[in-house]
Amino acid sequence: MSEIKDYASRLSDPASRRFETFSYLPAMTPKQVRKQVQYIVARGWNPAIEHTEPEHMAGSYWYMWKLPLFGETGVARILAEAESCHRAHPGHHVRLIGYDNRRQTQGTAMVIFRAR
Repeated sequence: MSEIKDYASRLSDPASRRFETFSYLPAMTPKQVRKQVQYIVARGWNPAIEHTEPEHMAGSYWYMWKLPLFGETGVARILAEAESCHRAHPGHHVRLIGYDNRRQTQGTAMVIFRAR
């Protein structure tokens, strides 16, 4: 059995905080992010992009980047919007959300750009 790793986290150190499921893994490559967007589109979920300052990432409120991309199925367009948000807010974390219409909830949420 492998050893369980402890992730020490402190409020005084924003870099030590964990957020979303994928934050415990190495940062995703652009190819891996593309696959996640393809998964969201394949499920019929509506993508949305949000951003926030690293010190506020644990809060429940993130800033919405435009409106959710209702019905958008173009992976390149979704990625372009996420990259636009990241360029506009390089000091913020940017996350991608897939809203599930049928269940009226988030199907997935992941940080795809971390603050520089």
